[in-house]
Amino acid sequence: MKPDMNQKMINAIMEHPRKFARDEDGTITIFAMFMVLMMVMIGGIGADMMRHEMERTRIQAVSDRAVLAAADLDQTLDPEAVVRDYFDKSGMAGYVSNVDVDEGLNYRTVTVDASMTMNTQFMDTMGVEELSVPARSRAQEKVNKVEISLVLDISGSMRHNSKMDNLHDAAGTFLDAVLKPANQDLISVNVIPYTAQVNAGPDIFDELNVTSRHPYSRCVDFESSDFNQTAISLTESYAHMQHFEAGWSWNGSHAENSISNPGCPKRTFEYITAFSQDKNALKAQINQFRPRANTAIHLGMKWGVAMLDPAFRPVTQNIGTVDGVFTNRPANYGDPDTLKTIILMTDGENVSTVRIKNSRYNSSSERYHWSRYPLYYWLNRSVKSSKHYKWRYTKYSPSQADTMLSNICDAAKDKHIVIWSIGFEVGNHGASVMEDCASSPSHFFRVEGVEISEAFSAIARQINQLRLTQ
Repeated sequence: MKPDMNQKMINAIMEHPRKFARDEDGTITIFAMFMVLMMVMIGGIGADMMRHEMERTRIQAVSDRAVLAAADLDQTLDPEAVVRDYFDKSGMAGYVSNVDVDEGLNYRTVTVDASMTMNTQFMDTMGVEELSVPARSRAQEKVNKVEISLVLDISGSMRHNSKMDNLHDAAGTFLDAVLKPANQDLISVNVIPYTAQVNAGPDIFDELNVTSRHPYSRCVDFESSDFNQTAISLTESYAHMQHFEAGWSWNGSHAENSISNPGCPKRTFEYITAFSQDKNALKAQINQFRPRANTAIHLGMKWGVAMLDPAFRPVTQNIGTVDGVFTNRPANYGDPDTLKTIILMTDGENVSTVRIKNSRYNSSSERYHWSRYPLYYWLNRSVKSSKHYKWRYTKYSPSQADTMLSNICDAAKDKHIVIWSIGFEVGNHGASVMEDCASSPSHFFRVEGVEISEAFSAIARQINQLRLTQ
């Protein structure tokens, strides 16, 4: 064969590999197949992850419900058994890995850890054959040590529209809600009935620096500066309130001239009750309340606040009527385990407050006289109206009383005392004053008729609340 023919054959043979290397036909098909494979893999991973999230959500929901039921302090069953029963009823009995129960006198915390293993459908091609599905929940019901002051209006206007009967029912509902067996030794209640004044009662009165002027009642007269601070001083001297009735007395259905309805209420059931958890005794006291004289909301509030101030503790420790477990109350401000709260209720608004001039009330005979005859009844019969000013004076006007109320409310809020206020069939001015006193607008209730029970129940629910903490 000729040399040039041989060379041509060699060149032709060598050309085929070079053409194959340069040929791009079919390259895009290979790339497309690769991309499709990747998309299938990513979609498969997504499907496995979606299944994982669905299972996690399902287990978490059962876990949350289980710990909420188990942490309830009213739950009489074993908390761990309650949790496991929830999972068992949901077909997940084998998922619970741990149940931890921590409980004490006033709290219960339940924590559950649960998990399952889910087989993958796509990720196993990449070596991930299963995924762990975890869930963790914790719920706590904690009844803080609670100090409550119930400041209740027993003024004369409470005789209308069955308001006093409705108050009896509402206060009873409240006490039933907060003084439960589960709260034993944790929640104390002060009851402060107020009308034109507040009768501290002999035990508390004798602990204060008040010089007794008469034996008829035990009300304390505060000055305007006393409403700028939460405490009642045990060393500062306070005035003993005069014992008299400004107007006609009311005896059930008619007016009379005997002093059966003094400005300072004098019946034993009208005394302050301090730091009690005796629900039956408290309800019995409140159920005896009857409509009395005028309205002095600021005086009721002053006592309600003062009895939550730590400065009152020596009084608590010295009087014999306080439940023994509460002799260390009021707790210090800032105690993380103690909630201090006031429920202030009125059906009206502050009015002018009258006092007899001291020159007409400075002897035992004069004090005895005013303990028998209502002021205006006697003045109208014995003194010309133009001379009445020589016998009595206005201690403070309604606007001054509103200012003192606002000041004591602000002082309490500065100490982080939670104030709930209830305006019971009040006018717009009374509603405005009461809303201003409350811790926030949502802490104020304006109610009519039997709605007062709903207000007290709502406040009780806030005190006894169950919280999902995690």
